Amino acid sequence: MRTLATRLTPWLLVAILAPSLAGCFGAIAVGAGAGTLMLADRRISETYLADEGIEIRAANRIREQYGDKVHVNVTSYNRTVLLTGEVPDAATKEAVEKLVSSVNEIRRMTNELSISGNSSFSARSNDTYLTSKVKARFLDAARFQINVVKVVTENGGVYLMGLVTQAEADAAVEIARTTGGVLRVIRVFEIISDEQARQIDKQQPPRQENRPAK
Repeated sequence: MRTLATRLTPWLLVAILAPSLAGCFGAIAVGAGAGTLMLADRRISETYLADEGIEIRAANRIREQYGDKVHVNVTSYNRTVLLTGEVPDAATKEAVEKLVSSVNEIRRMTNELSISGNSSFSARSNDTYLTSKVKARFLDAARFQINVVKVVTENGGVYLMGLVTQAEADAAVEIARTTGGVLRVIRVFEIISDEQARQIDKQQPPRQENRPAK
């Protein structure tokens, strides 16, 4: 019997999983979409909104400073910021990190920017597809609630974020690592106890995300 990942076409997967892919598009995707029903993750609403604000402000600052000279994706989860993408040199990599770190409310940052030319459209499309494959395999495996793990893919590398237990983290890494096309898996998790996870899950209602369409 074929799995969900093999039954669905790439673009249908992207359509189904689009709400969970926002982090992959970085500055390009900030503010896109309208009236999307979003399953609650483990962030409280105030933190979720803070993360949205961090991403928007950081993306705006990068765009104003560098325009299309760089390709930088900013993903914030529980005020932990992940920088992915490409910059032309080490000095720019350091400068972008410093620029983003000036945004209020950030607790910590992981700078995974590569020093290279900007990635192509086809490479970014493949990253989006890889994200959809990983999420689909999460669904098939049913080892944890997929909404607790945020997946960001850049140049074939999969970054995993979220407030997760050690067992959830290990399961997510194993599934992502064995997904075809994934070159490497990087943990950017915050590990919480099983009891903390149970308490958070009991308290978190679904959220309705309403962003103005562009």
